[in-house]
Amino acid sequence: MTTALAAVMLTACGGSEAGDSGTTFTIVQYENPTSAQGQGWQKALEIFRAKHPDVTVEFQQTSFDAFRQNAKITLSGNDVPDVVEFNKGNADGGQLAAQGLLEPLTEQAGKLGWDQKVTGSMAAFAKYDEEGRAGSGEWYGVPNIGEYVMFYYNKAKFQQAGITKLPTTLAEFEAAMDKLKAAGELPISSSANTSQGFNQMWIWYSLVSANASRQQIDDFMFVRNPVDFHSGPWRQGTEKFQDWIDKGYVGSKLGGLSFEQATVNFLSGKAAMLIWNNGEFARIRKDAKFDWGYFTLPGAGLSMGSSGHLWGVPAKADNKDLAYDWINTTLSPEVQNVIGQQGGLPLAGDTSKITDRTTREFTQRFDQLVKADTLSFYPDYPVPGFLDFIQNHMQAMSNRNEKASGYLDALQKFYESGSGR
Repeated sequence: MTTALAAVMLTACGGSEAGDSGTTFTIVQYENPTSAQGQGWQKALEIFRAKHPDVTVEFQQTSFDAFRQNAKITLSGNDVPDVVEFNKGNADGGQLAAQGLLEPLTEQAGKLGWDQKVTGSMAAFAKYDEEGRAGSGEWYGVPNIGEYVMFYYNKAKFQQAGITKLPTTLAEFEAAMDKLKAAGELPISSSANTSQGFNQMWIWYSLVSANASRQQIDDFMFVRNPVDFHSGPWRQGTEKFQDWIDKGYVGSKLGGLSFEQATVNFLSGKAAMLIWNNGEFARIRKDAKFDWGYFTLPGAGLSMGSSGHLWGVPAKADNKDLAYDWINTTLSPEVQNVIGQQGGLPLAGDTSKITDRTTREFTQRFDQLVKADTLSFYPDYPVPGFLDFIQNHMQAMSNRNEKASGYLDALQKFYESGSGR
């Protein structure tokens, strides 16, 4: 176990004493407590504890990487959590489901109405077949929120560089970044650390998605029809990504930076833009000392985004009924609307009740993307080990140790091997 997850499990096993009923209910999750989702879950805890006063609730904090890397060990042990947050996709959630480590939730999804709140593309990665492939089969997880990726930008830096209106095409966007560079500004704050340096991967996949069709993305994501990574949007997007690196749009020495450092660099004024999703919306709104805005990649046919991470119930959990009630609580109007007010894109919230105009418009943009079915998901979902593989190559390309052609060769081989194609 990594240190982070070990600490979580030690706390879970040796923490506070059980309540009057002798029941301790353990939740393991990795959302930032200051995020919209983290704040919503604090509301869920308040409701859940009031409903179950005789239960001791252990709400444990870990990290995305720690749980993803140790999920099989954690869920196959003798002392497992009662409900866990896990990463969606064939590479992670699908493997856990196929190996029998997660409890099927189809019955509860129907009985408790989760399948009426989480529908369409937002439900695609909640279901997995016997081989662990998403899109069909039993429900094994339940998302609370949606996600979409955008560019947060510093309005003053844009104005000072002579950018008077937001770009609407990719060519206009590149022209704007040229103006920023000429003004001495770093256009995009990014990161390429192999541990949580996700920004470069998101830039790459956003550029792929920009020229991809719904079928091309679905063939790749759900392993339906063969994918040729040396043609079409894959080649175009990857070559464009290399071009952006070569032109200095994303900076240099990214191999040692994490997404947290990329965010801090943006907030401290060291770059004009940050690529991220709604996970940092509440933080930027609170911490930015400048006027800011956001936009999705200009001219893109599809935008990177998906449902959020999933709540799941370990097959060996002791308190499954409580786990179902916890998931149900996180989908309640009270919790969903707290998440919505903070810009968290709730799947079962009421957008019209969001009082802050910026947050409401932010959520309406997500609603538009979902309705139009133009979200391209995240690139690491289809095959086991894909996230680590992509991250390693993102770092290599960012350090200029690998070209687009070499990455595409490796991508073709890894995807075909992992997907059985």
